Amino acid sequence: MSKVIGIEYSLKDANSGEQLDSNVGQAPLEFVSGKGQIIPGLESKLIEMALNEEADILVQPAEAYGEYNEEAIQVLPKEQFAGIELTAGMTLYGTGEQGETVQVTVKEFNDAEVTIDYNHPMAGRTLMFSVAIASLRDATAEEIQTGVVGGMASGGCCGGGHHDHGHGSCGSEEKSHGHGHSHGGCGCSH
Repeated sequence: MSKVIGIEYSLKDANSGEQLDSNVGQAPLEFVSGKGQIIPGLESKLIEMALNEEADILVQPAEAYGEYNEEAIQVLPKEQFAGIELTAGMTLYGTGEQGETVQVTVKEFNDAEVTIDYNHPMAGRTLMFSVAIASLRDATAEEIQTGVVGGMASGGCCGGGHHDHGHGSCGSEEKSHGHGHSHGGCGCSH
């Protein structure tokens, strides 16, 4: 039976100690279990926890956003980015091979070319989540069918795992619909 689980969390890079994200003091992040809405290494532990239980959960890259893939770097002609004010490190949204929205990072650029990185910003990172189960209930039939909590658009914090991105077109962040990040979850939208 799918559950609706609400969590309060803070997230650090397990190796560097860098604080990556937190929703402490804000509304809990809710998701429907079994729908791939959060990274597998986190969900597998959360579904075993009870209401009000707290835990520190270490998630290796393979169970988070995948290992860093050097081949996921692409150099494109700058004219493909006409109208976009480029800055190193900025996030753009592109279209993958299956038409899915993918997040890319501008690594560097010059007058002729732009180097973009299809790796997730947290690819290759070992993540440490400090979590508390703030709410826990059975999902309704509608929530199980749609994967949407309470009929509202769910943010799918921490991504649905990683994808092997094909290469596609890019658009500016302003034009995107903020794919999958309505909670600003886990550093994904920064």
